[in-house]
Amino acid sequence: MNLSPNPHTLLENRTYDELQVGDTASLTRTLTKDDIDAFAILSGDVNPAHLDDAYAAETPFQKVIGHGMWGGTLISTILGTQLPGPGTIYVGQTLRFVRPVYLGDIITVTLTVKEKRPKNMVLLDCVCSNQHGKPVILGEAEIMAPTTKVSRPQAALPELGLMRHERFERLVSRIEGDEPVRTAVVNPDTAENLVAMMECARAGLIKPIVIGPRAHIGKLADEAQIDLAGCEWRDAPTAVKAAHVAVEMARAKEVGAIMQGAIPVHILLHLVLRHAGGLRTARRMSHAYVVDVPTCEHPLMITDAEVNVSPSLEDKRDIVQNAIDLANLLHFDNPSVAILSAAEEFNSNLASSADAAVLCKMYEREHITGALVDGPMTFDAAIRPEVAARKYPNSHVAGRANILMVPNLEAANMLIKQMAHLAHADIAGIVLGAQVPVILTNPNESTRTRLASAAFAQLLANANKRHPQAPAL
Repeated sequence: MNLSPNPHTLLENRTYDELQVGDTASLTRTLTKDDIDAFAILSGDVNPAHLDDAYAAETPFQKVIGHGMWGGTLISTILGTQLPGPGTIYVGQTLRFVRPVYLGDIITVTLTVKEKRPKNMVLLDCVCSNQHGKPVILGEAEIMAPTTKVSRPQAALPELGLMRHERFERLVSRIEGDEPVRTAVVNPDTAENLVAMMECARAGLIKPIVIGPRAHIGKLADEAQIDLAGCEWRDAPTAVKAAHVAVEMARAKEVGAIMQGAIPVHILLHLVLRHAGGLRTARRMSHAYVVDVPTCEHPLMITDAEVNVSPSLEDKRDIVQNAIDLANLLHFDNPSVAILSAAEEFNSNLASSADAAVLCKMYEREHITGALVDGPMTFDAAIRPEVAARKYPNSHVAGRANILMVPNLEAANMLIKQMAHLAHADIAGIVLGAQVPVILTNPNESTRTRLASAAFAQLLANANKRHPQAPAL
């Protein structure tokens, strides 16, 4: 949301002596969600009647008060910039909110000088009307008019951007109604692990089976005042033993998912990835992060940043297909895969470029299905339409890719951390291609991302029930 005035526009006031009864000025604005949220942030007004359209629809009078206050700020804008303009001192106002102001309404604010009073005091009529010409705010404003003439350029204000994280809620809402998945939680031996587990359970996403030293974890929960009522238990003396138990339960189909607790990810994945006694299937296991970047119009998926360090060409085919299958389960709009590389054109000296060319040939021969695939492609061209139009004008993927296949784990991991720390992205992930989905956790995660990761696991587990995967290896 750009609130910056044009610095080339002059602000010129009308002094008390210049003002005449009947002088008018007006301003027209459309009420947007950014306006509502910015007003709430600045004022601290988080009344759901003002922020929640569903609630406000039931109590329309409250909508008048909340969004009418926004209209009141427009009156102040005219007083300070147009009539009388710079140097005006706002003394008081009386406003009546006579009709609701709704999201998308086009409001025209008109001020008219009604009366000039002694000591530079001026009374103005205030009328705010909607796009139908109906008044929504009526009242008067009393000001002290400037006595000195002012003419100066408008100040350049900083651009205001609102960091929205709404896509995970929309993705998770598509899963509502699925039954919770029995989930083996491996050694949740910290308060953060227990909180994350119970948040997912209360949301109806998982039915936790706590695996670890029961007496110790129970004491920890009591100290942190975390209610573990309703959880099943499997006693295990160590984190490694807990991981063994979780994998065995998954192999025996006693659980439909595994959640990481206080155990290093490489130890858990080592047991999951074992050829003998692990959770392999006919397809290579991989990890996918679903990323909600506030400045991007659609969610992104990035793979693989956790499992495959230097994947072979055959591994990359499975990594891409795993991501496509998840994207389709999440109802991504037109799944499109960009196979990323550093060079814009094919370069045989870059393994990522050569692999991208072969993967595209696999796609042409339908060895990869369910999405559009193109590459090699640079990151900027994959997500920026204006760059895509210049670099890849004939591509159906460039500029609109929502699945990014990164050359190796190192590059993917750096990209993910950049998005988290520089682009303020929400990031949730899941291990794919195993007999059951595996949820990897991070103590720095928000509730939003924890729930999203668990929701992905629930979705995959219930899909596995309906369409069992290929036989285990």
